[in-house]
Amino acid sequence: MRTAKIERKTAETDITLELELDGSGKSDIATGCGFLDHMLTLFARHGRFDLTVE
Repeated sequence: MRTAKIERKTAETDITLELELDGSGKSDIATGCGFLDHMLTLFARHGRFDLTVE
């Protein structure tokens, strides 16, 4: 499987992203910005990969 996990922590941000390219279109996204959450959800669903963003 082709997967990636990236974590970045700075004084201003704390981001965790997990991506599985051979997924099924599942997503669990919580960026704090509703429009960005919506667009990333659609991106994962139509690209048929699994995406988790926190």
